[in-house]
Order: sequence, then structure tokens, then C-alpha cells
Amino acid sequence: MAPQPLVIDPPLLNTANPWATDLADLSRLYACPHTGAVTTRTSLLAGFAHNPAIHQFTFFDAAAHDPQNRSKEQTGSLNNLGYSPLTLDTYLGFIKTIAATHASPTGKPKGFLVSVTGSPADVAGCYAAIAALQAQLPHVPLSMEVNLSCPNIPNKPPPAYNGASLLEYLDAIHTAVSSSSQKLPVGFKTPPYTHAGQFDVLVGALRRSAAATGVCPLSFLTATNTLGSSLVMTFKETGHTAALPNGGIGGMAGAPLHPLALGNVATLRRMLDADEDKAKLGHIRIIGAGGVSDAAGYGRMKQVGSYAVGVGTGLGVYGVDVFGKILTASARL
Repeated sequence: MAPQPLVIDPPLLNTANPWATDLADLSRLYACPHTGAVTTRTSLLAGFAHNPAIHQFTFFDAAAHDPQNRSKEQTGSLNNLGYSPLTLDTYLGFIKTIAATHASPTGKPKGFLVSVTGSPADVAGCYAAIAALQAQLPHVPLSMEVNLSCPNIPNKPPPAYNGASLLEYLDAIHTAVSSSSQKLPVGFKTPPYTHAGQFDVLVGALRRSAAATGVCPLSFLTATNTLGSSLVMTFKETGHTAALPNGGIGGMAGAPLHPLALGNVATLRRMLDADEDKAKLGHIRIIGAGGVSDAAGYGRMKQVGSYAVGVGTGLGVYGVDVFGKILTASARL
């Protein structure tokens, strides 16, 4: 039996990002009638050791490559943030508060993608906690997004690049779902893959998990996260210097990432729909993310195979109004 399907209507939402960190952020996103779900910032069971002197983000003009250029074209972003300083339990508390104080603005069930990370055992614990909340809030659909792609954690390469690591997470998720009475959609957030071998590692792990259990336990993939090892510099009297502290290396997102994100979505959709795998992998939906801030980007993501489209940097630049602008303009195309 295929896993619980992910349902997002309208098929537009925010990604896990700095502008989805606290209760005020999530409340604004939930009240927006132009999104079909809200994604929380990625959390750990115990929280992340956030240091504001080190962990920061900046916007930049993708042509001028300088954050000090205050043009209207600051549609790129760079961050070295890591995960949320708030714990998973804190986010589950936020969701309970929102469920008690807000009705769905769309008239349709509107839920949350709870973005989490940690070890495979931690992720299994996250599933149990989210499933327990789902039992209390049957009218607010919950899903779990497992972030296996953050490039900003020292000495911890993203597990999504390693087949053995992916299988450990898939096994843990299968066990967690099988032992729970609440069946939630679960997905992986993937990094930007840049060559065929990386796609083969991911899809190979999904195939092996399907062979072991009869069907892959994932309901969706979010493609993609930021592109690591990026550097943005700003000009000062002493010369060019890193725009972010601690060496300035971080994950790039926004408009410069868009072509790579489109390629990732198109490639993954094609591979998941391959004839030999369709029965076991074809049910996996893709949330396309990377550089979408207008109707044209939304349309491109949908055309290459996205079930729903996530917005990150666009939310930071334009605020929650970006979602209404995207859907309104899309209806005219």
C-alpha cells in the first residue's frame, strides 16, 4: 500500500527558512489564503546552538554580486544559519496555538509540513511526536519533512549524498510509520544534485527501500535546498570582503539557484516515473523549490513536474504578499 499522499491546495507554500521561525511568522503564513500549507523552519529534538554573531543571512543582487547594492534585484540569498534554535516541541506547541486560534483561510484543510532533522533514531522520535499531535488535531493535516541537505553543519556532510545513510533514514521512517496508528506523509528535502551519479544514489536508495518493504515509505521530495560552498563578497575601502561572518561560506538560494533547481525537479520526476519503478516510486510527489518569486517561476516549476511549489528567498524579499502575487498572476497566464 502506498504511503499517505501529500495534499497541498492551492499547491503553493513556503519552504523551511528563516522567515518561518517563530509563532508570528507561522501565524502570518497560516493566515495567508494563497498557500495550501505552511512549512516550519527545520528543527531538532534538542534545538540548534544558534550564534547570532556567526549564523546570519544576506540578500544580494545576482548581477552585481554585492549585498550593498540596494537595487530592486536583490533576489539572491546566502546563509550560514544551520537549523532553528527552537526545539521540535516548541514548533508543535506553535501549531497547537495556531490550530486553536485560526481557521483555515482557504475553506479547505490547511496543514503544516514539520521540517526536522537529526539522526535516524531522532527522526523516528520526531515522527512519533508529530503523529501524537496529529491525533489531537484531526482537522489540521500534518506531514514530516526530513531535511537531509543542509550544507552549513561543520563535519556533517548532507546524508542525502550517501546511499547507506539514506537507507538508514528510510528504514527508520518505515519502522516509525509501521508502528504508529497515525499515518503521516513523510518526505526528504534534498540538496541540489549536480551530476547523474548523485541522482542515482538517491533513487537507488529509494528503490532498495521499496524492494525491502514493497513500496518506498516516502510521500514526497522537496527539491532543492540551498547550494553549499558559496561565497558572496562586498566591497569596502579595504577591498572585497566576505558578506557573512566566519569566512562567509554558506548556502546560496534565490534566483541564481533557479535553473539548477528546475533541472533537479525535472530529472527526479523523470526517474521516479520510469516504467520499471512507477509502481513503487511513482507515487512520490515533488515540491519544487529554488528561485521562485513570480508566476513565471511557479509555472516553470509546475511544468517540469512539481506537484506543489515552495518559496524561500522570495518570501524573505517580498513578504507574505508574494504568494498572492504568484497565484493571481498565474491565473492570467
